[in-house]
Amino acid sequence: MAALLLLLVSAGVLMSSTDAQEAYTKLPDIYRKGVNLALDKLNSHSGVQHHFLFFKSLQDYDTESGFDVHYIYHNFYLKPTNCVKGTVNPNPQRCQFKNNRPLMDCAVSYKTFAGEIEKDPKPYVDCIQKPKLTEATKTTRLEHFRKMSYTSGTHTLLTVSKPDTDK
Repeated sequence: MAALLLLLVSAGVLMSSTDAQEAYTKLPDIYRKGVNLALDKLNSHSGVQHHFLFFKSLQDYDTESGFDVHYIYHNFYLKPTNCVKGTVNPNPQRCQFKNNRPLMDCAVSYKTFAGEIEKDPKPYVDCIQKPKLTEATKTTRLEHFRKMSYTSGTHTLLTVSKPDTDK
């Protein structure tokens, strides 16, 4: 009986990490690039010891400003695994989610042109452990996205100047 229970629990853990990777692969390519930005930033932090995987999306915005330019905002969870930071091509059987560690709440915003992330304006990445997330942080994240997308300069493309004929 105990062996059957252990088998069922093991299968559930394996399915949950496999489901998360399936959720990652179902994201549009441009959203996966944003998740990868967050993972790169998280992995560069010296205090992070575990490998993280995409867990689920919470909120996203895609603002198109014309000429194949998009401004992306994506808020999502990353979940730690039992693999060490820097694990390359983690195997879902080996890198299972740790349920005793908090989720990482991440928000990214960036500009894309022709499906590629632009360096200007600099992409914004903010990740914080879910229990430490505040309403002020959520507001700051969205304000950063709004400023980025509203200062795009597209309105100047539509401006028509009249020649100065009074001279």
